[in-house]
Amino acid sequence: MNAVFLGILGYIGISLVIGLLVSRRIRNESDYLIAGRSLGPVLATFSIFATWFGAETCVGASAAAYDFGLAGGNADPFGYTLCLLLMGLIFAGPMWKRKLTTLADLYRKRFSPTVEKVAALVIAPSSIIWAAAQIRAFGHVLSVSSQWQLDTCIWLAAAIVTIYTVSGGLWADAYTDVIQGIALIIGMIALAIILAMNPETPSWDHIRLNLFHGVAGKQEQSWLAILDSWAIPVFGSIVAQELVSRVIAARSLQVARRSTFMATFMYLCIGLIPVYIGLIGISMLPPMLDSEQVMPQLALKYLPTGLYVLYAGAIASAILSTVDSALLAASALLEHNVIASSRPAMSEKAKLLTARGGVLILGVVATVLALYGTTTYEMVEAASSLGSAGIFVITVFGMFTKMGGSRAAIAALMVGLGISIWGNYVHEFDGSYVMAIGSAAVAYVAVGMTERRVEPHPLTS
Repeated sequence: MNAVFLGILGYIGISLVIGLLVSRRIRNESDYLIAGRSLGPVLATFSIFATWFGAETCVGASAAAYDFGLAGGNADPFGYTLCLLLMGLIFAGPMWKRKLTTLADLYRKRFSPTVEKVAALVIAPSSIIWAAAQIRAFGHVLSVSSQWQLDTCIWLAAAIVTIYTVSGGLWADAYTDVIQGIALIIGMIALAIILAMNPETPSWDHIRLNLFHGVAGKQEQSWLAILDSWAIPVFGSIVAQELVSRVIAARSLQVARRSTFMATFMYLCIGLIPVYIGLIGISMLPPMLDSEQVMPQLALKYLPTGLYVLYAGAIASAILSTVDSALLAASALLEHNVIASSRPAMSEKAKLLTARGGVLILGVVATVLALYGTTTYEMVEAASSLGSAGIFVITVFGMFTKMGGSRAAIAALMVGLGISIWGNYVHEFDGSYVMAIGSAAVAYVAVGMTERRVEPHPLTS
């Protein structure tokens, strides 16, 4: 076992210890799922940044840039940056004011308990797929560092993140996010500077030749496919429970908004580094069968051992944070909005135990998906698009209009989910996500016009 691998495990071990120590603050479901709504500006900012800056940015964005050039970055970092910006500008205020525990709470208050449960069951699979993508990326980092088989590293990664998530909750995640975020920023900047100063690194004039096509050539897309490539990360992720939980966990409305804006700025600046690395990797590396290895291979080749340990440990811990958030989000939706919602007399101790047990079970499911899934980037896009079209529609109508009730919301959810599945898995066609959003909106309005107005004074700011 080499020194780099041991260093990475030591780095991760420190994060685990910190998480376990902070987890002593957890007394009830609210502490475990949303940190008791007590996150200050530093914790909230770094928690949003570290949660969003996961495998698709660290590994997937550099791979997409290596394969297709700058066009591969539609989703990451540009689409997800726009998602965070819109969250701060439009959604953070209304969501925080409603004192939610999960996004599905909005649907219970605005529509009905039935909509709450259906929506939770629609959202949860996306979080599980997202967790699987992060576990797969974590496995890649460990595989490059240890020379172990990818499958072995995925199992090891899954064991680590499941232990971390079951014990820690959002409080532990928020505290470790500060350390992980700082380490990630230092590690990524150090990698970018060293590669930029390396004499083997291609000049800007040479990079420009590959700016709009990578090793796979120019990415030919229809205008509908391009619309989807922007709509999925923006509209699909703005209603992700992982992001929503950070916003509603802030201790004040000002903290919720300002922290989101700060995280947006950090995300864009640091998110451009993997794109740069993917572009220079076209010239600095031989053709690779697995483009997800581009960033890890460049780091391993050009960074000194000490800096590589910092880089790899930072990447691994950032992915760890994102997996924690995804598993916690899925468990929160199933425990809080499906199980506990059906059992009003359930004690706080039973809720907490159920939430932790859900994380354990979902961790196993995510591991299986990580072993047999596609690329990290494709899994993240699938997570963002699966069922989120209807969720986005009922969130917008539910928060900002008085039209529609339970039947309209159910109609939008089913139509959006049906078209997403049809367009992605049954009969693939470009523009399926945009069509799903449009069709869900039409279904909501059509059914909503026949229903009485449910909420006379929706929160709009």
